[in-house]
Amino acid sequence: MTGSAREFVVEADGGSRGNPGPAGYGAVVLDAATGETLVEAAEYLGVVTNNVAEYRGLLAGLRAAAELDPDATVHVRMDSKLVVEQMSGRWKIKHPDMKPLAAEAARVFPPGRVTYEWIPRADNKHADRLANEAMDAGARGEQWSPSTSTAELDARAADRAAPAGRTAGSRRSEDRATAAPAGAGEAPDVAAAGGHAPPTGEHLPRTTTRTGAGSAVSGGAAAGGASRGGRGEGDGGEAAVSGGGAIAGERVSRAARTGAGSTVSGAAEAPAAADVRAAKAVASPGWGPPDMGAPATFVLLRHGETPLTPQKRFSGSGGSDPSLSPVGREQAERVAESLARRGTIEAIVASPLARTRETAGIVAARLGLAVTVEEGLRETDFGAWEGLTFGEVRDRHPADLDAWLASPDAEPTGGGESFAATATRIAATRDKLVAAYAGRTVLLVSHVTPIKTFLRLALGAPPESLFRMELSAASLSAVAYYADGGASVRLFNETSHLR
Repeated sequence: MTGSAREFVVEADGGSRGNPGPAGYGAVVLDAATGETLVEAAEYLGVVTNNVAEYRGLLAGLRAAAELDPDATVHVRMDSKLVVEQMSGRWKIKHPDMKPLAAEAARVFPPGRVTYEWIPRADNKHADRLANEAMDAGARGEQWSPSTSTAELDARAADRAAPAGRTAGSRRSEDRATAAPAGAGEAPDVAAAGGHAPPTGEHLPRTTTRTGAGSAVSGGAAAGGASRGGRGEGDGGEAAVSGGGAIAGERVSRAARTGAGSTVSGAAEAPAAADVRAAKAVASPGWGPPDMGAPATFVLLRHGETPLTPQKRFSGSGGSDPSLSPVGREQAERVAESLARRGTIEAIVASPLARTRETAGIVAARLGLAVTVEEGLRETDFGAWEGLTFGEVRDRHPADLDAWLASPDAEPTGGGESFAATATRIAATRDKLVAAYAGRTVLLVSHVTPIKTFLRLALGAPPESLFRMELSAASLSAVAYYADGGASVRLFNETSHLR
């Protein structure tokens, strides 16, 4: 190449109606010096999440810029805090489906040639309208056509109607986030769920390349033949933060959402009213953006007492498989009445062990629901420690116990299951159930270690946190799982129904 490299601005956006739902993206390549629109790109993606659509928009914009000049420098502006922070290397990617998209985007230009900036949604009108056009076309069973696009005109009209100084080509400095070069930290990491993007080159978006003022030449290939859909309002929530915090007024981390916790009724409050209030606290969304849709909410119920429970004996999946004691059955009846008053449970899933199936059966009979048995919810296998107290294990297997307390990879004596293996099993079970019960509130009847592991994984807490949680028999905890892959602990060890 001769002469100085060109400088481009890429503005990109994506959205999903339903999240996941019919989704699409829009991207614009601008001349950095003049603000002239050089390329428009848009595509319907089928049913994916907001975050997938945003990454696909970024990827299309970068590729379009590279086709114009592979030696150019590019400044990306997006209203997705998630994508900007992850591509800048400040936030990690959590969901494996998103990593290939981020990696592809990072490979379009060499490191250091692309910078990223978060902008308010009001300043991203052009790309937003392209995404809407693509999805609206998909809803009609058509492909987005650059010849019928009015996105640029609509964006300009909206800018003219906006307060002075707030045009797309002249953003006020106070609205701009600090631009950072891609790869400033670890490879970007996304916590968004769903949406399998096709491999590079499988789908090419329709694009319009501007060759001069007012003229347009259709470029690129038509996207292949799936039906095309629409744009949801608002971005997906953000991912786990590896450095820094959320900025007030911007989309917040789903992993950091705290939500409402355990609700305790006052002396003057009727039990039914307290249960309804608690149900609303568990089932309602947190203070994050509403566009993620209803989460999959797991209400985690530890089984009622067995004869081994008050003796504090190891009782896993490799022992005698005890049934509930009379006290345990009474506890199950009480939690069933409480859940019936709350009225939010839509399905029941239980561990295959006798004590959990019996607890679930009592609740199911009161709620009029069936019980589905899930092997992944079983308790840890404690090997040769089954039926022993902690003191007895200390006397008989002191070295093995010390190793188990020191490392999540250590197994109980006799080939039991390590906490690390339990966590792997619970994570897989969680993902399976979140996909099966998206948007629903489900009662999971399980055991101490699995429930603590659900909570630990949701909080991103270290394995040793398992030893720092008290989980009573017949207690309720709750975790909400959102479409972007984030989780919110909503309730922990709630036992008011037993008092």
